[in-house]
Amino acid sequence: MVLEPGDEVPEIRAPNQDGEAVRPDWTGVTVLYFYPKDDTRGCTTEAEQFQAELESYRDAGVSVYGVSVDGVDSHAAFAEKYGLEFDLLADPDAEIVDAFGVETRQGAAVRTTFVVIDGTVQAVYDGVHPDGHAREVLQDLVETGLVTLD
Repeated sequence: MVLEPGDEVPEIRAPNQDGEAVRPDWTGVTVLYFYPKDDTRGCTTEAEQFQAELESYRDAGVSVYGVSVDGVDSHAAFAEKYGLEFDLLADPDAEIVDAFGVETRQGAAVRTTFVVIDGTVQAVYDGVHPDGHAREVLQDLVETGLVTLD
């Protein structure tokens, strides 16, 4: 069952694209987006757009993480190819996918995004369309007053 607004998020730890163990600090505002596969058309669009908005997210104090069941090597190649500067968490055993209750198809996570504030799910985006999603999440955060952009 997918986590819903009001649910506490689990503690997670996973290697990023550099092979470093990452444990997101759920303090403040965090965007955790699940995507099916590195270097595919939709996933590339989504990742590039999160990268394009990354400075605005950071200026607003928001951390961004991408998660897929791909491994560290795949994430490393994907991040390097597209200049991604945020952590891509490798979840080859789908432990994070399962912990958040994200649906899978053919072993890959269905595109789902969580907005987490101080360890609690604030919003869930299911059935995400990759084009424009990064901007949509940021605009929703601003419009709801959860963050401000200077």
